[in-house]
Amino acid sequence: MKNITLSVQGMSCGHCVHSIEGSVGQLAGVEQVKANLADAQVVVAFDETQVSLEQIKETIDDQGYEVE
Repeated sequence: MKNITLSVQGMSCGHCVHSIEGSVGQLAGVEQVKANLADAQVVVAFDETQVSLEQIKETIDDQGYEVE
């Protein structure tokens, strides 16, 4: 299991947090995802054999947020 912390721009409310956590959480291999609005960060625990970091970033981008 790998843990990463991503800086994500564009989150402005609870809906943003829910949107990111829901979409990333549905990816196969994602064990846990926690978006922090105040810190503009998303912490993800995932299995690298099932999902790539690029897939996680693309999923966040697809929700309309920018991963730095």
